[in-house]
Amino acid sequence: MATPNYGYEKRQRELAKKKKKEEKLRAKAAGKPHDDAGEGNDAESPSDAPAPEGNEPGTTA
Repeated sequence: MATPNYGYEKRQRELAKKKKKEEKLRAKAAGKPHDDAGEGNDAESPSDAPAPEGNEPGTTA
């Protein structure tokens, strides 16, 4: 049986940590808050945004 390659595993962990740190720095530089809970969640979804004025159903322009 082959022996585990601990050096490779450690390098992969270091690369993942470095990538995450760079993403945080990029987000901070862009002025966007970083959400650790879920990366797919947007801060504001389209249903939360108010409708533009004059486009309400049932009104005539």
